[in-house]
Amino acid sequence: MTIYIGNLSYQATVDDLTEVFTEYGTVMRVALPMDRETGRMRGFAFVELEEDSQEDAAIAELDGAEWMGRQLKVNKAKPREAKAS
Repeated sequence: MTIYIGNLSYQATVDDLTEVFTEYGTVMRVALPMDRETGRMRGFAFVELEEDSQEDAAIAELDGAEWMGRQLKVNKAKPREAKAS
């Protein structure tokens, strides 16, 4: 499973997210998508923890929490939709 973190501060870094989510378990991966045109962060991230139970605990604790001046939206990431060609 992967966690989606929305309404993220544009100042947040991979290290910041790793530090926060390490409190819930072993962080396997952090992805912080950047806008291709501007090179700026897009305001959301994905975090993967070692175990689903750790991810469930992080979601329960952090959804709606204020962090870096923003109210976070934290939930299970939905699978990527296939692009129509």
